[in-house]
Amino acid sequence: MSTSHVLLGLLAAGPRHGYELKRAHDERLPQAKPLAFGQVYATLGRLERDGLVEQSGQDRDGGPDRTSYVLTAAGRAHLDAWLSAVEPPAPYVTSALFAKVVVSLLASGERTTTGYLVAQRAAHTARLRELTAIKTDRDAGVGDVVAADYAIAHLDADLRWLQTTLLRVADLHHEVNQ
Repeated sequence: MSTSHVLLGLLAAGPRHGYELKRAHDERLPQAKPLAFGQVYATLGRLERDGLVEQSGQDRDGGPDRTSYVLTAAGRAHLDAWLSAVEPPAPYVTSALFAKVVVSLLASGERTTTGYLVAQRAAHTARLRELTAIKTDRDAGVGDVVAADYAIAHLDADLRWLQTTLLRVADLHHEVNQ
């Protein structure tokens, strides 16, 4: 995820200060890793340096001074270009799950790998149930449901891969023992 692009998108709705941006990010992207305040302010500094946002004022509102930022015309053009660019499919397999299975096969053998695959499948299935519950919750917002749909699709793909890999490991074990 591009934090800078997400912040530009949040600023497209109007001026906000860092605290509001962090809160909006965490509310609008409920299944994403929450942003740290330091990350928000560092990103705003880079966006300001690059001319994509500018300070629009300060308010105190009963606490420390808060600087509000607004999207510039260059920032809007940058955001629009990013939004219209098609994301290429990932060229490499970079999953920790995939790496663990391969290393387990190399270092520990079939029995340990099979046990790991079964345990991982159980963990994925439990998470699938949690996400399905989110989708049926009447209080869930559209962001929650869209995030759950996205995660469910990825978990489903992982579960299919785990099952295929379990079968391949069993076939490999059978070939070796003949």
